[in-house]
Amino acid sequence: MFRRLPTKLLDCQFDPSEHETELLIVEGDSASNAVGAVRDSAFQAVMPMQGKPLNAWKATRDKVARNEFFVALNQAMGAGWGDSFCIENMRYKNIILLFDPDADGIHCSMLVLMYFYRWMRPLLESGRIYMVHPPLFEITAPSMIDLVCAASDEEAIERLAKTQREVDPYAVKKRFRGLASMSSAVLKRYCVQPSSRQAFRMRPRDAEAAIEVFCK
Repeated sequence: MFRRLPTKLLDCQFDPSEHETELLIVEGDSASNAVGAVRDSAFQAVMPMQGKPLNAWKATRDKVARNEFFVALNQAMGAGWGDSFCIENMRYKNIILLFDPDADGIHCSMLVLMYFYRWMRPLLESGRIYMVHPPLFEITAPSMIDLVCAASDEEAIERLAKTQREVDPYAVKKRFRGLASMSSAVLKRYCVQPSSRQAFRMRPRDAEAAIEVFCK
């Protein structure tokens, strides 16, 4: 049966009904292109947002139903939403939230999480939604071979000092502007590759915490 899929979805090659696949949700076309270049296209699909998503916790059903991003996301996932959501029809085993490591990225990830909490809660309860924490900094130097990244200002200062002391005194730290500013090696190891990225399983309590912060 023909299934309409979003134009900007970079789908995977495996049949999602027969293999454990995942959908990575990212911010915008630049991030989608960067992630698409380093993903394993056999089982990883990529779906970009366009701008900050609607606050689906506060919005009416009609407004959510007309939202361009959520319509595209529902088409990609293929399981319906709201009362019609059926987890058995999911085209992907897991959903991966992969947003830029800044305040806007955190806000976007929380808004998407709130959407799942309100309109696809069984998916969130099943433990099939994950959030990746990308690094904020990379430590670089002319003589360095291994990748060294940091997730916070404090960690970057500590790792820079250690690198300057033990590896190269000319090492410097570089702050990433977003996923698209990362090298392909950093993006693949720290954000995309399941065996090496830092991904956290999301639960309803995580969405409830987001609602408490952003919707009160």
